[in-house]
Amino acid sequence: MAATRHSERHALNYAYNLNGGDAGEDAGDLDFSALLKKREKKHKEVVEEVDVWEILKAAKPCDYEKIAFEYGITDLRGMLKRLKNMRKKVEPKKSDAFLRKLDSAYSVDKGKKIQLSVELADPNAPIKWLKNGQEIKPSAKYVFESVGNKRTLTINKCNLSDDAAYECVVEEEKCFTEVFVKEPPITITKLLDDVHTVVGEKVEFEVEVSEEGANVKWMKDGVELNRETAGSKYRFKKDGKRHILVINEATKEDIGMYYVFTNGGESKAELEVEDKELQVLQSIADLTVKAAEQAVFKCEVSDEKVTGKWFKDGVEVLPSDRIKMTHIGRTHKLMIDDVKPSDAGDYTFVPDGYALSLSAKLNFLEIKIDYVPRQDPPKIHLDTSSTGSKNTITVVAGNKVRLDVEITGEPAPTVCWMKGGEVVSEAEGRVRVETRKTLSSFVIEGAEKEDEGRYSITVTNPAGEDKVELFVRIVDVPNPPENVKCTSVGEDSGTITWDPPPFDGGVPIKGYLMERKKVGSSRWTKLNFDVYDSTTYEAKKMIEGVLYEMRVFAVNGIGISQPSANSKPFMPIAPTSEPTRLMVDDVTDTTCALKWRPPERIGAGGIDGYIIEYCIEGSDQWVQANEEPVGKNQYRVKGLPVGEKMLFRVVAVNIAGRSPPATLTQAVTIREIMENPKIRLPRSLRTKLVKFVGEKVNLVIPFQGKPRPVVTWFKDGVLLEDNTVGTRTSEVDTIIFIRSAERTHSGKYTLSVQIENMSDSADIYIQVVEKPGPPIAVRVTEVWGFNAALEWKPPKDDGNCEIIGYTIQKADMKTKDWFTVYEHNRRPSCTVSDLVMGNEYFFRVFSENICGLSDEAGISKNTALITKTGLDYKPPPFKEMDVNRSPKFTAPLVDRCVVAGYATAISCAVRGYPKPKIIWMKNNMIIREDPKFMMQNNQGVLTLNIRKPSTFDGGRYSCRAINDLGQDEVECKLEVRVVQEKGVEAKK
Repeated sequence: MAATRHSERHALNYAYNLNGGDAGEDAGDLDFSALLKKREKKHKEVVEEVDVWEILKAAKPCDYEKIAFEYGITDLRGMLKRLKNMRKKVEPKKSDAFLRKLDSAYSVDKGKKIQLSVELADPNAPIKWLKNGQEIKPSAKYVFESVGNKRTLTINKCNLSDDAAYECVVEEEKCFTEVFVKEPPITITKLLDDVHTVVGEKVEFEVEVSEEGANVKWMKDGVELNRETAGSKYRFKKDGKRHILVINEATKEDIGMYYVFTNGGESKAELEVEDKELQVLQSIADLTVKAAEQAVFKCEVSDEKVTGKWFKDGVEVLPSDRIKMTHIGRTHKLMIDDVKPSDAGDYTFVPDGYALSLSAKLNFLEIKIDYVPRQDPPKIHLDTSSTGSKNTITVVAGNKVRLDVEITGEPAPTVCWMKGGEVVSEAEGRVRVETRKTLSSFVIEGAEKEDEGRYSITVTNPAGEDKVELFVRIVDVPNPPENVKCTSVGEDSGTITWDPPPFDGGVPIKGYLMERKKVGSSRWTKLNFDVYDSTTYEAKKMIEGVLYEMRVFAVNGIGISQPSANSKPFMPIAPTSEPTRLMVDDVTDTTCALKWRPPERIGAGGIDGYIIEYCIEGSDQWVQANEEPVGKNQYRVKGLPVGEKMLFRVVAVNIAGRSPPATLTQAVTIREIMENPKIRLPRSLRTKLVKFVGEKVNLVIPFQGKPRPVVTWFKDGVLLEDNTVGTRTSEVDTIIFIRSAERTHSGKYTLSVQIENMSDSADIYIQVVEKPGPPIAVRVTEVWGFNAALEWKPPKDDGNCEIIGYTIQKADMKTKDWFTVYEHNRRPSCTVSDLVMGNEYFFRVFSENICGLSDEAGISKNTALITKTGLDYKPPPFKEMDVNRSPKFTAPLVDRCVVAGYATAISCAVRGYPKPKIIWMKNNMIIREDPKFMMQNNQGVLTLNIRKPSTFDGGRYSCRAINDLGQDEVECKLEVRVVQEKGVEAKK
């Protein structure tokens, strides 16, 4: 649909208007508490329209990108190019080929269709449509239409490729326009998640938007983050619809609230950063070495990037040919080759930047050679003092065990390793024994729990035997905790419990680590960095109405277990506040009716119902009146003792539990309150109620009385049993209703309310009326001079109401056109005066009541002929003039210019005899029975009425009059203009 340049510009401005919204804490998750609270009806704010074109004209070039983001402009380069063309002032040239050219600009929503139309001076002239200089061919996308001198190009399902310049070419003349395709605002489909991390860790905030290639704006605490100001601290990534803000190494300065904005929404998330705690995974152990051997101190910490220094007796150890220090991953080693007695001492490793040190002792073993006889009993030299328990070796599961046992004896003894009663043979297996001359090594590759047990080594030679028993204990990280569940919730918290792991890994459990996440999110948030030693934990700082899941890790001296199974989803919810405005509605001998209002604060958990309790005044034994919570705000407590003073209270219940109670301030005495029956008839029903046939009747009559009265309806003194008349009775009123009133429903309706021997009644008169029938026996009783006397009888059907008058009309026998003589004539007779001599008249009469005139009229059976009386004149003979003539227009049609949407008319006058036939035409096409046009002929004055014309109704109109003697024709030009006020197009 075409529109003027002014209206299109306003349409563009409206398309780029944005309404901002406030996002609460943790934007991206629905706050159900806000949805469930009773909302007040807000008045729609009037947003002032902004002219984007005027802003771009007045702005500096450096501000163009900021304006484009603020108002949602996606094709800034194209708009600047068009703005440059708009600034060029071109004098309009009068066109010979076009009656109406294309508008300067059109606007259309993406996916909709648009029509470009022109009007040609020559209806037969060929035209071409061009897009960006290329000719357009007809297809399902581009549809060409030709009606008279109007040519239309329809573009279906517009997309961004249709945002272009279009031309219409007729011979050597052209007209131009531009089509702007508006994109919908960019919305956020996946919101930001809160992040909890430690110093030095990499942080990523990820958001997903509705369109690929969309622009987003990142902000931290109100300060915009971009590539120019972020430096190497922040990185921005795009992956299709995903936008990611990356913080390479988090610091304390990065703590705060991070926002992301699009032109159709926003989201925010909080970043929490804590100091990183260094954990010692493996400490250094004391060493005992002999001369010329190698001493290796080894430790392992949790952070691969941590460096450190080695000290001996408080003095830093420097590397040399004999002393080497290595740092591979998380492992730090100090290796001393060719150990000397001076190397003995206390060695310490101190990590840089941490108040932590690891110490161990190097013992130098000095070997003295004494003379021994050739036969020396075998001896096992096994030192397990470093393990903390005599003859017990503790090994972490998965590690390699190598136990080197020195053996002496002459001759060389025989070595036998056993586990229980089984001999451990020398083989190439996972558990094996390697024996040399003076050394026997027991090796376990990748220790497993099955390897735990008691082992023995026995050495024998001819001089004797020696045996040592030792116990190998395999330790591991514990199994995950079990049965993690939420036992209770608060407004922003939840209490979590779990069972200790069934297997502690052989080492006592030190404590637990907890994590939580929102349901649907993949990012877990740590709740504690120090181990928590209890199996019950209260998680806080959660959002009411959001589903969460929890998992727990067990920690022992070896490490951290695998995570437990996720808990069932739970939602932090608080109980509601107490119900308000509790009051007594009614009291009988054994019951009491209560009513109240909902709590002021409901929260995300909503209300499952209400519990009503009562007790005798002076007692504290409250009794619950209802087994199940009631959903309504009223309840009748039954079975109460007569004459007792009772107290009542009401409690709201939801998933979070019971609310505080709302209690009556005063006790209620259980006693029937008698009240006489009384009908309170509305003032409008104290007079006769008149309704039209087919109307709906719905009457509400309130009454009072205790106990509840018996209500009975009568019609005309007989019990009401009509199926078409319905009644409905409550405790305080009764309703009588008729869906479609008929005249048979008229009459006196009586309402009776009765309590035992006391009663009250009221009468209601209903009259159902309709239009009357026509008068009967209409006749002309007398004619004298220029007068005629009429009489008639009232209609047989008066429409069930009084006849308030009659309308009399006359018509002469020549023209048979009716003219009203009298209106609201009260009597069934009248005298019609001022009749024309020589004419013969007949008459018709309409009857009238409060519903209006009758649909049919009573027509007179005879006529009134007005004769010439009292004159005896003989006219001279004359030749009768021939009045036959061909049609001739005495007043032509006049060119007009009208406003679209307002009814208009064009008129002309014609004379001719016999009466000519009139034909109206538009653009040489006959106008037939079209409801848009109404044609009138009043004594030769011809009028064509056009109802609410549009631009399509413009053109050349002609009127043709034809009879047997010839024809005549006049024509005019009608131009329809569209006047658009500011904001009209935007409101559409």
